[in-house]
Amino acid sequence: MTENKTAIAEQDLLSRMQRWARSFGFQALGVSDIDLSDAERHLQDWLAKGFHGEMSFMEKHGSKRTRPEQLIEGTLRVISVRMDYWPGEAAEPWKVMADGDKAFISRYALGRDYHKLMRKRLAKLAAKIEREIGPMGYRVFTDSAPVMEKAIAEKAGIGWIGKHSNVLNRDHGSYFFLGEIYTDLPLPLTDSTTAHCGSCTACLDVCPTQAIVAPYQVDARRCISYLTIELRGSIPEEFRPLMGNRIYGCDDCQLICPWNKYAQSTVEPDYLPREGLDAPQLLDLFNWTEQDFLQKLEGSPIRRIGYECWLRNIAVALGNADSSTAVVSALKQRQDHPSALVREHVNWALKQHGLS
Repeated sequence: MTENKTAIAEQDLLSRMQRWARSFGFQALGVSDIDLSDAERHLQDWLAKGFHGEMSFMEKHGSKRTRPEQLIEGTLRVISVRMDYWPGEAAEPWKVMADGDKAFISRYALGRDYHKLMRKRLAKLAAKIEREIGPMGYRVFTDSAPVMEKAIAEKAGIGWIGKHSNVLNRDHGSYFFLGEIYTDLPLPLTDSTTAHCGSCTACLDVCPTQAIVAPYQVDARRCISYLTIELRGSIPEEFRPLMGNRIYGCDDCQLICPWNKYAQSTVEPDYLPREGLDAPQLLDLFNWTEQDFLQKLEGSPIRRIGYECWLRNIAVALGNADSSTAVVSALKQRQDHPSALVREHVNWALKQHGLS
């Protein structure tokens, strides 16, 4: 009888926490323990293969990434939350990618940067839990520290890690952000879910650069998201023609995933498209001055790549566009750009149009 009462009390606590999470704009909440040994082995293997490219931050913190109690002493549980971002009002992605005059930007980056929004909501949620349950030590994270957020979300029952390495949910697809609260409270755990990718290889097959080298293994050095966002130097020439008009990120592996037919549109106005970024004209973006870039993208995650990489990425897309007087003229105007990185990619683009 006592065990039964304990189970009921634990389930009641989880239900209350999930209601609180929804009240702060999260669509799901789960709780995991801190045993990430499987994820640690997977990470070590991934790093050993060099798949992280120039993302040195993936290895600089040692075991703190996979052992939460080392990152925040006293951690016993991790609360994982999901917040949907799919901008249902945005232009249809495949149509944008098929139009060589337009630029494609990953759907997560069309609105405001999610980091601050989610961190504030997480802090409010943590404070609510503390008020209702009692004092606790905690820290909130939103892609802001060495945290294995996908592995944690999987353990917490938010979803399973798909073959493309994103977290998938049977009822909501994969278009969502994750956030965590590390806590010293011995909270009851939520059940993990089973994987449902089956024999499907759609994400592997569709990847423009074949970056998903095997199920559950992504070589970031080949990934367009890495090339356009994380890489600060020259984009390898072998990948440039394959990038098409993708200037910030790549959603192909998610767009093709059958589970995303269940994706829910976001209820957050901040995640809806700004500045027409869901289907912008390449030439318009390429003509932005640095001041334009900073002003128009204020509060946007895109600003983190900087103006130089912005022009680099668009130059590649213009190299892949149909030849026209306007495209060639725009590229020539950037031939003498102060940045050697920009000049290199502009000259490559001009060569694609038969010019040097």
